[in-house]
Amino acid sequence: MRGITLEISSIEVMRIAIPFHAHRRPPQREETTFNAASPSLRKMETLLVKVETTSGLCGWGEAFGHLANPVTEQALRSLVAPFFLQRSMPENSGQIEALMQQAEQALHAFGRSGPVRFALSALDVALWDLLGQHLQQPLWQLLGAQRQHIERYASLVSYDNDPEAVAKQVVQAQQQGFTTLKLHETEVAAITAARRALPETVELMVDVNCPWTPEQAVQQAHALRSLNLVWLEEPIWPPDDYAALSALREIGVPIAAGENADGDHGFAHLMALNAVDIVQPSVAKVGGISAALRVFALARQHKVTVVPHCFYYGAGMLATAHLVATLPPAIKMEVPWITFEAALYPELPTAVNFTLSSAPGLGYQPDPAVLQRYRISHHRIAATEGSHHV
Repeated sequence: MRGITLEISSIEVMRIAIPFHAHRRPPQREETTFNAASPSLRKMETLLVKVETTSGLCGWGEAFGHLANPVTEQALRSLVAPFFLQRSMPENSGQIEALMQQAEQALHAFGRSGPVRFALSALDVALWDLLGQHLQQPLWQLLGAQRQHIERYASLVSYDNDPEAVAKQVVQAQQQGFTTLKLHETEVAAITAARRALPETVELMVDVNCPWTPEQAVQQAHALRSLNLVWLEEPIWPPDDYAALSALREIGVPIAAGENADGDHGFAHLMALNAVDIVQPSVAKVGGISAALRVFALARQHKVTVVPHCFYYGAGMLATAHLVATLPPAIKMEVPWITFEAALYPELPTAVNFTLSSAPGLGYQPDPAVLQRYRISHHRIAATEGSHHV
């Protein structure tokens, strides 16, 4: 494939939702929620992007959104996909970086965060997948990783702060071989129940999804301090109150944040203000692999630990696995601890410890039958045909 100039000929946007089982009772009240860990959800959405070149090579990406996917989908169809059509396929990482910067500058009037950035994230991942295929290298190798083996950690959904249910679930996850678990509970009693149900050797984190004022967060952190959490994730609303996060660190509970940062620029401010112990770039939100690598470099400068966020199951999840391989061996990969009705990647190992594929690019292709069965919408944007529903 070397020496051939490739162009992006079409971009497909696929919105799918796969039902899952989380081994929990029905919620006491149904609600409209945009939190993927909510007790009300029975399906998990994702938004996939397929980028095809004139040579027939296809790269896959994933844009963040969950139940807000219709907005990101529209950003892809109306703004982002048309920008990339008929562009030359980058032949190295520097060219991907330059093309993504051009796109961000061209589209900045529509917001430098939110759905437009999520859409750009998907395109960036797809371009890296294409580059790996073009150069016949797996992504972890292309990124310079020194290891091919990584370990997952279990990211549990919410059990509505029920201490008994939480204790039962963490024990089951630990029995499956997970040595590190993350809760999505907000009450001290439920978190304490999890800690007491687990051996001391099992690491425990808590993601509370920005629920508290700075004053409330101080009270909660004091109450949680004795539980020896690995981190308390996104405790303060709004999430970009970096001064409050910095003050909260003084209590002694490690603070993690960054999933909602305004791209890698937001991470620069987060770390410059000493607001966190752990930064959590989300490849499907931050601007893709290119932006995640810039966050990694910033974290090395500030001597801050990086643990990528990954509460999704498409190409962004695969990209996260490759990115984790570039980090120190102690860093594990987040995966939602739920049982999907069908596997998007049937050949992807499900073991807690697994070996990354040696196939070029992301290493796996989504199952066409799963894409067809669970799709909500599917659009193809081509250079000569415009956008149409498939």
